[in-house]
Amino acid sequence: MPDLSFGEKLLIARRQLDLFQYQMAEKLGVHPNSLTKYERGEGKPHAAVVRMFELFCEQHNIRFDEYESAQQVRGNAMKIVLAEKVSPATLAVFAAEPGWEVLTHDKLPDGLPAALADADALVVRSAVQADDALMEKAPKLRVIGRAGVGVDNIDADAATRRGIVVMNTPGANAVAVAELTIGLMLALARKLPTANTTMHAGKWEKKSLQGAELRGKTLGILGLGRIGLEVAKRARGFGLEIVGSDPFVSAAVARENGIQLVPVEELFAKADYLTLHVGLTPQTHGIVNAKTIATMKKGVRIINCARGELVDDAALVAALKSGQVAGAALDVFTEEPPKNSPYVEFDNVILTPHIAGSTAEAQEAVGVQIAMQVREYLKLGVVQNAVNLPSLSHEEYVKLAPYIDLAGRLGSFLAQTGKGGIESIHLIYGGALAEAKIDLVRNAAIEGLLQGSENVNRINAAAVAQERGIRVHEDKQETPRGGAATLLAIELHGNGGRSHATATVIHGEQPRLLEFDGIDIEAPLEGTLLVCRNLDVPGVIGHIGTTLGEQGVNIANFALGRERAGTAPVKALAVVQVDPPVSSKALEALGTIEALLEAKLVTL
Repeated sequence: MPDLSFGEKLLIARRQLDLFQYQMAEKLGVHPNSLTKYERGEGKPHAAVVRMFELFCEQHNIRFDEYESAQQVRGNAMKIVLAEKVSPATLAVFAAEPGWEVLTHDKLPDGLPAALADADALVVRSAVQADDALMEKAPKLRVIGRAGVGVDNIDADAATRRGIVVMNTPGANAVAVAELTIGLMLALARKLPTANTTMHAGKWEKKSLQGAELRGKTLGILGLGRIGLEVAKRARGFGLEIVGSDPFVSAAVARENGIQLVPVEELFAKADYLTLHVGLTPQTHGIVNAKTIATMKKGVRIINCARGELVDDAALVAALKSGQVAGAALDVFTEEPPKNSPYVEFDNVILTPHIAGSTAEAQEAVGVQIAMQVREYLKLGVVQNAVNLPSLSHEEYVKLAPYIDLAGRLGSFLAQTGKGGIESIHLIYGGALAEAKIDLVRNAAIEGLLQGSENVNRINAAAVAQERGIRVHEDKQETPRGGAATLLAIELHGNGGRSHATATVIHGEQPRLLEFDGIDIEAPLEGTLLVCRNLDVPGVIGHIGTTLGEQGVNIANFALGRERAGTAPVKALAVVQVDPPVSSKALEALGTIEALLEAKLVTL
């Protein structure tokens, strides 16, 4: 059997450690372009590079025994359908493979469904809807590649049922977004848009355009995923002090990147420049609002290249008018393209049309990256950046699906009721789960826990946790406690302390919370929940119900529990399922109940 080539070993090692090309290139001391050539089978690496790679593999216990060379893999002749326009470099990745048939979007005379009848792979961008009906026309399809981050146009659940891997390219545009972020900071600091406009108008307004230096200022980065870390890497060169907030990044990772990890409240209070790099969740929606802006330094400058919904537009406009916010740079908007934008009247607001990832290099990078991922899956079975995990038979998937859903809900529940950053995750499987293939269950739980993190999904969740310095432990217990046949428990440890929850599925489809932080309770894990901790004294339940009624909030289910032992008064727990919406005013009203220690809103 032919040995694996150096390029094939590189790909396998990167997959096992979840490294991007530039990260592996840094570790081997070569240019990323050289790494690309090696992985394509082009060029011969220097002996020193080969030795460095061998030492790297020994250090990280990388093994290649179970992999076959592409020369021996069955089915060298593959059919690839590129359903949308791609760059020549993307096409070249597939065209270089002997015997592979490649159909481009302009060479489908009988339409896409007909072309997919005997296709092995489909590559799309954002226009083609890869739904269940289309997949039904493609019985041989093994992989769908999305040249980009979002997969809204792909039915991942249908693909999982059909055993089709769905891949995307998160992080391929991280450098592009980071560079624009730094560029916008400089433009705000030096008033570049105004300087350019006045010069084009024939004016010389030098005195009114005195700017400020970035050196010595504090940059607050909300969200320390790949983009946030790339921003930090570049910001250090400008002499900025960097503080960051991300509950899904360990202190060690932050420290290695020169970032002081702080709570989000401290981040807002310290930042001279605030840049947003978090995903959109119920917790991050409108996180920049009137209340949080009031806690910021007067004269703060805000940059948003993430999601428009992170910013309360009315609050930011008011802060710009009052001078609380000295300037803003916005590349994303709640409505795109924006209509009647309130920001157009401000000359200290820079507006760009969602172009952070729109560089020639980034666009080509996502195309080439997805082509290489698809190629290596077809040749070696190496799965990279997949958003599903088709490692189960259809029958196994059907049986496990309720518990995959349960895991995601339980993880999300703990994330939304959390006490701070996560340092370790302990998953305990009881009953039937102890005998099942739990990869999807584990990753769904981690995905739920890291729901506010950048580009986390059910296949990369464990790798993302590792990347952020979060330890993941798993245990199986054949005999579950209580009356439920199958249990899932999650225990978190972090700087805020310990948190623990146990759940099950009843009647084959209904997710139920059975225990939370040592208090037994039975509550639905779905819909909108108010999780209330209180002292176990008379009148609290009545006050909660009365207050919600006065605020127009309808109660659908009210579950109660209390500590088994403790000094009086013991603590109690209420999980109240309500009909949305629940206003901030309602939460404030609950906060006036004397014996109520905490009330958190959870959306599942």
